[in-house]
Amino acid sequence: MLAALKAEEASQMQLVEREEIDEDEDLFEAIDKLIAQGINAGDVKKLQDAGIHTCNGLMMHTKKNLTGIKGLSEAKVEKICEAAEKVVNFGYMTGSDALLKRKSVVKITTGCQALDDLLGGGIETSAITEAFGEFRSGKTQLAHTLCVTTQLPTNMKGGNGKVAYIDTEGTFRPDRIVPIAERFGMDPGAVLDNIIYARAYTYEHQYNLLLGLAAKMSEEPFRILIVDSVIALFRVDFTGRGELADRQQKLAQMLSRLIKIAEEFNVAIYMTNQVIADPGGGMFISDPKKPAGGHVLAHAATIRLSFRKGKGEQRVCKVFDAPNLPEAEAIFQITSGGIADAKD
Repeated sequence: MLAALKAEEASQMQLVEREEIDEDEDLFEAIDKLIAQGINAGDVKKLQDAGIHTCNGLMMHTKKNLTGIKGLSEAKVEKICEAAEKVVNFGYMTGSDALLKRKSVVKITTGCQALDDLLGGGIETSAITEAFGEFRSGKTQLAHTLCVTTQLPTNMKGGNGKVAYIDTEGTFRPDRIVPIAERFGMDPGAVLDNIIYARAYTYEHQYNLLLGLAAKMSEEPFRILIVDSVIALFRVDFTGRGELADRQQKLAQMLSRLIKIAEEFNVAIYMTNQVIADPGGGMFISDPKKPAGGHVLAHAATIRLSFRKGKGEQRVCKVFDAPNLPEAEAIFQITSGGIADAKD
């Protein structure tokens, strides 16, 4: 009886996978399609080497950027862009079409019902969700839980896809994934196999890891990219007021790359952010801490969540800024099995 149930579950999983694959094909057009439009295969290979693997991704680059690729002249770039425009529609669409396109957005459960309700169903794909707060406010714990819930099938409010994790603070613990996977009834070994992990040491290294990710995402079904934390290396590699403008510009380029990855491959981006003390806030402000990264980071994040410590193992999440969510709060709890509903 059990074996029959398991076999049925496995076949359902495969069905879900097949459905997902069919949907994914509409999401992006592979760069190889340019060959049919008369573009030289060698030039397509140069684009792939530069980290451009889809026609959608190609349209997200300026012509100036493309001429910087070795072996591509201005005339070639013009021709490539014209061919890409024939493959992908990058013009206007009606509001109804935009609504249809939004249907491909997947909401990934956080493991806590109250938090899911606050977020309108979970962490959504094609958007950047930023969580900021002091240390031990639960940001990395949510990241670890998402590593598992993203791999759940869509009928269990998961993302049915793989996970990419870029760690700048050295806080990723694979052994932490095991009890979380067991809580959701998944095989910990298989869950860990579906996570690709990289430790970044400088902001340049962090940016290059993002460039290399496009190749992997165009081949396999990824559903989330976790960056923990997005700002840490910028705060180390740039010092003082003199380098602030340069830092913000480099940060803006990194965030632009993130939003392009999110929209190009329909993946969710969950990034954590640190807080800075704001002594200029005066005595009238109840919380003198604000998120790091300034306005550049504030405008790039689609949904901003503020985390703070509650009593005991409880944490409070507040919607700080979101285009489609009201300002509200939810209480969750950190357990051995990851993020869960708070127990009074």
